[in-house]
Amino acid sequence: MEMDQLYSDIILEHNQSQENKRELEKFTLQEHGHNPSCGDDITLRADIQDGIVKDAAYTGHGCAISQASADMMIDVIKGKTVEEALRLTNLFLDMIKREVTDDDELEDLEDAIALKNISNMPARVKCAVLAW
Repeated sequence: MEMDQLYSDIILEHNQSQENKRELEKFTLQEHGHNPSCGDDITLRADIQDGIVKDAAYTGHGCAISQASADMMIDVIKGKTVEEALRLTNLFLDMIKREVTDDDELEDLEDAIALKNISNMPARVKCAVLAW
């Protein structure tokens, strides 16, 4: 299987996942994002206790890339310290901007590395970074 196909499969799997796409009743942080160019609309909620992201979830709608990216982000940050979650967020954004390209460095992003080449599709970049 080629890497492009593997990455496509990972994106489709995360788009269809419903584990992180849910209402989070108990939360200490809420952010809303909207991408007017394609209609993506996401609300993120996180329960942060003692500096740790105890739980996180998102609701909303959008294209497969925005939904998969939100799901991946939650998988990556859940259980991490706020500082580590912010580091991973910045790493993801640097990956999208092609400022970090070393796969060893990007390994911390887990499945989100599947979005590495989204910068080749400028119209889709906003979709991928909306949740982050």
